[in-house]
Amino acid sequence: MGKSSAYITAIILFLVMVVGFTYWLSTTEEHAGGNEASHGEQAEEGGGEEGGDSAGGGEAEKVFAQNCASCHGENLGGGAGPALEAVGGKYSKDEILDIIKNGKGGGMPAGLIQGEEAEMVAAWLAEKK
Repeated sequence: MGKSSAYITAIILFLVMVVGFTYWLSTTEEHAGGNEASHGEQAEEGGGEEGGDSAGGGEAEKVFAQNCASCHGENLGGGAGPALEAVGGKYSKDEILDIIKNGKGGGMPAGLIQGEEAEMVAAWLAEKK
């Protein structure tokens, strides 16, 4: 019985360490900031639509990455939520802002972004056509 309880204790300690390390990675500013910097550098080097965004567009992209990308995808390609690559062709800025503020049935929660940040993200997404 002594060996099995030591084995179980070792497994529990290992699992606690894995969960703790995962949590630490998700909250570390350097880790989260590294992904955003890489994404921003790719947009600048690519010379595509995103490379020409104004300073407000870059800020809106950061807000999106922090609050929306987990469902809509880092590159707007979708995931748990719908793709937003061409959302500006379907909705106006005001309609997008209304969805951000009030949510949408089927999974989009209300108020994840508020105030000026919501305005910036709505304007940025409205440009995606």
